[in-house]
Formats: sequence, C-alpha cells, structure tokens
Amino acid sequence: MQVFLTLKNGGPHPKGGSFIRPNKANFGVDFLTAVKDRYGLNDKQDVQYGTENTVVFGTKTVEFVGMDSVAEQQRQLNKLVDISVRECAVSHAGQTEEISRTCANMRHINLSKNLISSWETVIDIASQVQNLETLNVSENKMKFPSTSASISSAFSNLKILALNQTEITWTEVLLCAQGWPALEELYLSSNSITVLERPDNVLKTLKLLDLSDNQLLDGNQLHLIAHLPRLEQLILRNTGISSIHFPDAGFGCKTKMFPSLKRLAINDNKISQWSSINELDKLPSLRSLQCNNNPLMDTEKNPETLIQLIIAKISQLEVLNNCEILPAERRGAELDYRKIFGNDWLEAGGHWDPEKNKPSKEFLAAHPRYPSLCLKYGAPEEGELKGRQPLTLKNQLLTLTIKCPEKPEQKPVEKKLPESMTIQKVKGLLYRLFKIPGSELKLSYESSKLEGKEVELDNDLKPLQFYSIESGDCVLVRW
Repeated sequence: MQVFLTLKNGGPHPKGGSFIRPNKANFGVDFLTAVKDRYGLNDKQDVQYGTENTVVFGTKTVEFVGMDSVAEQQRQLNKLVDISVRECAVSHAGQTEEISRTCANMRHINLSKNLISSWETVIDIASQVQNLETLNVSENKMKFPSTSASISSAFSNLKILALNQTEITWTEVLLCAQGWPALEELYLSSNSITVLERPDNVLKTLKLLDLSDNQLLDGNQLHLIAHLPRLEQLILRNTGISSIHFPDAGFGCKTKMFPSLKRLAINDNKISQWSSINELDKLPSLRSLQCNNNPLMDTEKNPETLIQLIIAKISQLEVLNNCEILPAERRGAELDYRKIFGNDWLEAGGHWDPEKNKPSKEFLAAHPRYPSLCLKYGAPEEGELKGRQPLTLKNQLLTLTIKCPEKPEQKPVEKKLPESMTIQKVKGLLYRLFKIPGSELKLSYESSKLEGKEVELDNDLKPLQFYSIESGDCVLVRW
C-alpha cells in the first residue's frame, strides 16, 4: 500500500513528519477553483440558495434582506477588485489565462496560508492580473529563486507585498526585488532574516519595510539598508538589536543615513543605553518613535520622567509611543532637561560666558542636545541649579480630584501628585489620562476651603505648591 510523507510544523523536531494515506492528503486546488468556492460559484456548496431572499443551512431556512443582490454581486467575479482566498488550499495557478478571463478587474489578492510551494506559482497567478497592486502570500512555505533569473513583468504595478512567515532570506528578497519596480510597502516579518545586504539598484521606491520578529545579528546591519532613498517607515519590533549608531555624524549633527525616515518602531528589543536615543536625534526626518519594552524603559522609576527625557533628546519628534507630543509638552521637557543636567554641564566645563563655555567630549556624548537647548532657552541660571530641598511636610504628595467641566460624562479622577510637580508636567499627565486631542489645556483649581473661588494655573513652569494647592482641592481641566 502506498503512503505519502508530509512534514508537519510545530512537532518535536522542526523537520519532523508523519506518514499518512494518499487519500487523506490535501494536494490543493487551483486559484480560480478556490475563488469560486469562496464566492459561491461552485455547484457543491454547504449553503444552498433558496427562493425569495432565503438561504438554507441544512434543514433550516433563513431569510436575508437584499440576498439576491449580494449573491449576484459575488457571482460577477469580473467586477471584484479585492479577492481573498486565505486558507483555501490553493496550490497552483490553473489553466493559462483562465484567471485573466474570469477576474479581469482584480487589484488586491490575499493568498496567505495556502499550499503554495514555489515563488514561480505566485508569478503564474500574478502574471494573469493586469493591474495587481496588493499581494499577500504570507504563511506559505515557498522556494524562492537562488540566482538571478529573467525578470517577470507580473509585478510591474505592485505597490504592497506581504511575505511574512515564508522562510525567505534577504538575499532572495533582493533577487526577487528586481521584478518589483514600483513596490512601496514590503512586509517580511518572522522569516529568520539575520544578515542584510546592500540593496543595489532595487527597492528604490520602497516607503515601508517591516523586519519585525527577525533576529538581526546587530544594529550595524541597519547601515546596509540606510540609503534607501524613499524609506519613510521602518519596523524593527523584536529584532534583538541592542544599540543604534550612525557613525557618519558627530554630536549635534544629522546623518546622511535614512534620509526620508519619518516613523521608526524599535519596541520589544534589547536597547538599554541612552546613547541609542541620542543617536536617533541624528535622523533628519524622524517624527514618530515606538520604543516600549526595552530595558532602557526601566532605567527611570517615574515613567513621566522617562518620556520627558526622550522628548528632550530627540528634537524633531512629534509622536512617542503613539502619543502626540504637543508644543507645550516639548517646551516643558526641554526646560526640565536643561535644568536637571545643569550642574553636570558646569562640572564638565560649561560656563555662562560663551568664551569660557567648553564642555567636555564626554558630556557632549551623553547630552548632545544640551548646547542647542542653551541656545534656545539660554543657559540655566544659578538659582535653577540649586539642589533639591529635603522632603518636608510641605513637600508631600497632594491628593487632588480632577474634573472636566466641559465633559460631564467623564467621571472625576483622584490622583496623588507631588507639590513640586510643575504645571507643565501636570498637563502632560492629563493629556494621556484623558486622551485629549492636540489642543491647549487650561487648568484651574477650586479650594476645598474657599467654595466658589477658582484660581487659574497660568504658569507652566511653576510647581503646584506655588499656587498653595492643598490635598482635597479640585483641579479643573478645560480645552
């Protein structure tokens, strides 16, 4: 009796398998058969259409409003623009030109999690789709070209391509990329890519690259893809990198690497040093950063302080961990940074007299933005740099009730805040607490002892204690 050997993923051994009978094996179907099955065109269906807008499930008849029009629309495959046959056991293209005759207007195809074993099969399908713009072939274990082959025109209009979990290597990506002249978004998550190569004369139109869940050898691998001219978004989540460095630019200068990069995701990595955050200020176009779940995020006990430090270190950043950075929040972060490290600046050779101001290289390496902050706001005054006062009864936490008068449906929130917390930092906390869109906050408070009297908190740089706020008072938030 004949048997068929199939490999099963997820077993005790990565290349393990088991013997099964041929009549129990699924050898897959052609693309068009899968489309017809998915969109209700084959004769054998679990769901049979009845009359007068009814559909029969086994012995039960269910009536649907507009069922005739929906069914008719699905039957007109030549009008469908977006087709999904995910997990439909597609293994081959089928008869030549059959797809182009039946689905003439397809532009977006989801072929993920099927039985496609070769990139050539993908080409066979795509070559019959004249205006293909989006293609997802993720979760197919495929064989890709290992040498440069003749370039197919099948992907001449392709803009978005997903190859997640396909076991493709970066070398194979570059070989195939010769046939992707218009590609803008490339998703390569979970492919065990560890080594990158310089993309010569390919991927010039790429705007988004997702390398998440690939364990790169080190952050220097990024230098090899740093000159993609149009790359705007780079996703490096869970790639194992522990540092970022742009050696072509010195303190306070901009790198020529990643010239168009606006959005960077480095969350879930091993970055533990502030030097990597300093390096990100060298990126000339960076506007959005995701960096959660790195050891660096545990270096400060107060999450608010950590956020303020990142904002102050990266001058052009507008969004941090999906939260908008408002101008007032940036100003407060930069002023605090200038004050917090003022004594270090003086000890390292900084001075109020420009002719005597010569901070050490070590200080500039740790705080490359400090000189520009002094130019922006002026050098910190001596009174600002006095050590913090010891904790006294006047410097305890305040228990405050926070209300939004303009949103009565928003329940009051009770928060404990230190008296020394500036109004600017309070605003930063409230932006995230109430998820307030980009706008200017106006704060005031009502004293528990003077009913009906409202005091405006109008100076962002003053601490709460400046306004004689006490525990039990109510802070009012308007925008």
